[in-house]
Amino acid sequence: MSKTTKRNPWAWIPTLYFAQGLPYVAVMTISVIMYKRLGISNTDIALYTGWLYLPWVIKPFWSPFVDIIRTKRWWTLTMQWIIAFALAGIAFTIPTPFFFQLTLAIFWIVGFTSATHDIAADGFYMLALSEHEQSLYVGVRSTFYRVATVAGQGLLVIIAGLIETNSGLEPLRVSVDADPAVEWSAPDMTAIYSAEADLQGEMQFFTPAAQTRVATVAPREVSVSVNGRDSVMPFKAYAAMMRDSVKHCNERNGFVAAEVPASAKSASVDATPASKNGEGSFTAWVRETFGEQREPYNERDNNIAIVGLRLNRRPAPGEEIVLNVTHKAGDQSIKLEQNALSTRFVFTEANWDKTAWLYYEIDHKLTAPASASFEGASGNIPMAWLVVFAVLSAFFFIVAVYHSWALPRPASDSGNDRSSAGNIMREFFDTFKTFFQKPQVWVAIAFMLLYRLPEAQLVKLINPFLLDPIDKGGLGLTTGQVGIVYGTVGIIGLTIGGIIGGIAAAKGGLKKWLWPMAWSMSLTCLTFVYLSYASDHSLLVVNICVFIEQFGYGFGFTAYMLYLIYFSEGRHKTAHYAICTGFMALGMMLPGMAAGWLQETIGYRHFFIWTMICCAATIGVCAFLKIDPNFGRKTESKKD
Repeated sequence: MSKTTKRNPWAWIPTLYFAQGLPYVAVMTISVIMYKRLGISNTDIALYTGWLYLPWVIKPFWSPFVDIIRTKRWWTLTMQWIIAFALAGIAFTIPTPFFFQLTLAIFWIVGFTSATHDIAADGFYMLALSEHEQSLYVGVRSTFYRVATVAGQGLLVIIAGLIETNSGLEPLRVSVDADPAVEWSAPDMTAIYSAEADLQGEMQFFTPAAQTRVATVAPREVSVSVNGRDSVMPFKAYAAMMRDSVKHCNERNGFVAAEVPASAKSASVDATPASKNGEGSFTAWVRETFGEQREPYNERDNNIAIVGLRLNRRPAPGEEIVLNVTHKAGDQSIKLEQNALSTRFVFTEANWDKTAWLYYEIDHKLTAPASASFEGASGNIPMAWLVVFAVLSAFFFIVAVYHSWALPRPASDSGNDRSSAGNIMREFFDTFKTFFQKPQVWVAIAFMLLYRLPEAQLVKLINPFLLDPIDKGGLGLTTGQVGIVYGTVGIIGLTIGGIIGGIAAAKGGLKKWLWPMAWSMSLTCLTFVYLSYASDHSLLVVNICVFIEQFGYGFGFTAYMLYLIYFSEGRHKTAHYAICTGFMALGMMLPGMAAGWLQETIGYRHFFIWTMICCAATIGVCAFLKIDPNFGRKTESKKD
């Protein structure tokens, strides 16, 4: 008989799901930031890191092996040990000449290992807990997974930044103050040439625009002189010209490596049958039939600011001084352009006396003075990221040792002794066969695909709706306000909703709470219908509405996760749950792909009404589900 070890779920669920979230963040987010700081081009970052999501997409295809071979506890611990060694491998290959190829290869290992860890950990969760406990802690596991994403994107990046800041030259500090009362003036790109530098003191970066004041509103048109000829151009064209000028200057002076331009779009794209407005005939029909009738929108352009910086002394022969400039504090509505332009500059003896340029955009929706500070760090960048991944590696060594003790040994997690190759392959194919032979399998798949149909579309357009100007149908919030509304208040609502949903389901069971949770998922979408029609767009009202909607989504999502667990019960539950998560991802991906096109075609108001219509799918699929009334509910133990 297998030995059973019982542990308090609080001893291992938080750490298990925190450990589940960190590798995903490391592969998908931290890798991008690291490569950017180490000088990899945007083109290469987008191309190579974009494929790193693949392991999580295809993980259902090898989930049967996790279910067939050994125990879920063994798989969980083994994957944590492999991740610990792999992260150490990333740390120690960062200083090497071929760091990009080597670290990218190891990131692939981390990705596949982490996806396998997800399969095993979710399977172990179902084996180690009773149905009641699974319901009770479903919000806890989601919360600590989210905490891991915040810690990974925030704390670890802060550690790297601190090392960079304190290991190089004195940091360069730039403050940009935006004020509606300031009169617009063209950026001055000549002031730095007349600025005097301290050539006798220690090596440092300097700029005459350390404190820059700019207007929040740009003019409609700008007078410019090109090749001795005066002309007037729209501000949007002027801003694009200045951005290109900054890019070319930085590349020409050797601060930034020039990227190979992407090939021109195929002319065949323009050959698509189109209406007189340049859109497809189907899009035109949808717009004319269901679209909002709005006055033509004349969008105001964001103002710009350009800041130059230089070194005060010549570096030693062969020495490279790398400067990375990032947002340090203040309003996010003042943005340092980092997508199209690099903010990583390499200074050498050949270009130390030339000027590197920073390009800022100021959100035109700012109605009150705002400021933001930016810092340029020139420390040991490879060392900074080596430390970050060494810390991650050490954490996984510690968590693997801890889980070797903390993870319980449920009797049901006994593994499979039929380990011959023939038996393994039969079990592999039997896993998929038995999944599609489950009672109500097609109803279950419909539920997995349609329950989140409104939210799958809504989540793609929440940020654009908050940011777009009122005349365009949005709320006209600034970037900084959106960070608070959706990135803080929304996350709090989502987390609280998930935790309360787990507690409620644990008391009454999934069947009892399915309908309230489905209606919660649906009716809270009305908040965005209200916001799109209401004339009151105060920040307090927006915060309340976003909190309600995200709370409703978190509360309603509990039923979805519990049903995936319920449907996966039985033989091969680990693999079946992984297959369910594949349908879950598909149910979010496909509607989300069309959401942007639909909103642009019919407008925000009608789009949000459409999401309410889609709620019929959420409610409809629930009507066909057959669920054991006792699943997830605490029942009195009976003596045999």
